[in-house]
Amino acid sequence: MSCDFKDRLQKAVKETEAVVYEYLPAEEGYQKTIFSAMNYSVKAGGKRLRPLLMREAYRMFGGRGKEIEPFMAAMEMIHTSSLIHDDLPCMDNDEFRRGKPTTWKAYGYDMAVLAGDALMIYAFETAAKAFSMNGDPARVGRALEILAQKTGIYGMIGGQTVDVELTGKPVPKEKLDFIYRLKTGALLEASLMIGAVLAGADEERLSAMEQIAADVGFAFQIQDDILDVTSTEEMLGKPVLSDEKNQKTTYVTLEGLEKAKDDVARLSERAKERLMTLPGEKEFLGEIIAMLVDREN
Repeated sequence: MSCDFKDRLQKAVKETEAVVYEYLPAEEGYQKTIFSAMNYSVKAGGKRLRPLLMREAYRMFGGRGKEIEPFMAAMEMIHTSSLIHDDLPCMDNDEFRRGKPTTWKAYGYDMAVLAGDALMIYAFETAAKAFSMNGDPARVGRALEILAQKTGIYGMIGGQTVDVELTGKPVPKEKLDFIYRLKTGALLEASLMIGAVLAGADEERLSAMEQIAADVGFAFQIQDDILDVTSTEEMLGKPVLSDEKNQKTTYVTLEGLEKAKDDVARLSERAKERLMTLPGEKEFLGEIIAMLVDREN
C-alpha cells in the first residue's frame, strides 16, 4: 500500500465519517437513551468502507451532487445495526468489538435490540432526505429500492436467517455460499449499485457493479474466516476463534486455509478485471477494493 494511497484513504475516510456523523440524531428528549446507544454504536469505530465505496462508485460514473450523502449515512447505519444484533447473547454473544464493549454490554440487552432496530428504520428515513436535495427522483427511488432489497429478506437479513438456523450444525457448501453472498455481500452490492444508480449508470453497468461487489463480498467474508484463525484479538479489535467457539462452519473449515487464501485472490482478481472494463476514473476505487479483501484486521 503506497503512502499516497494511505494519505488519500485516510482523508476519504475522515470525509465519509463526517458525512455519517452529520445525520446522527441529537441526544435529547425522553428517548435520548436510544439516541445515545445508536450514536455509541456508529461511533465505536470502523473503516466506513461501505459508504466510501458508494461515494467512489458515484464519482466514477460522474456523480457530483449531495444526494449521495444521506445514502452514505444510511448504509453505515444499516451496517452498524447488523453488528449490534450479531453481538447479542442470542447470536454470537460477543462482549467486545473494535476494542470497546459491544452495545448490549454498554447499554443492556433490551436497549441494544432497540438500538439495532432504530438504526435500521432511521437509515431509510435518512436516505429519503435525498428526494429534497435536487437529485433525480427516479434515481433516488431506484436507490431506495436497492437499499431495501439488499438489506431485507432477499439480502442481508435473508443470509443472517440461514446462518442462525444452521449454527452448531453441519453446513453444506451451497448454503454457506448463500449465507456469505447475502449476509456480507448484499450491503457491498447495495453500496456500489446505489452509487452507480444515483450517478445515472445504465442497467448493464449497474449489473457489472453488482457482480464486482458480489465477488468482493464473498472474498471479504472468506478473509474474515481466515483472520478468525490466524489473527489476534489485538489486531482485530474483537475476539478471535469466535467461529470455533460458536461451532460455526466456515469456508476455512470446509475448504482448508490454503484453498481459502487462493479463492480470496481469485475472486479479488476477477472483481478488479471487471472493474477495469467500466468507464471513469477508477484507480482509487480499485485500490480500496484490493485493500478490503487483503486486509489484516
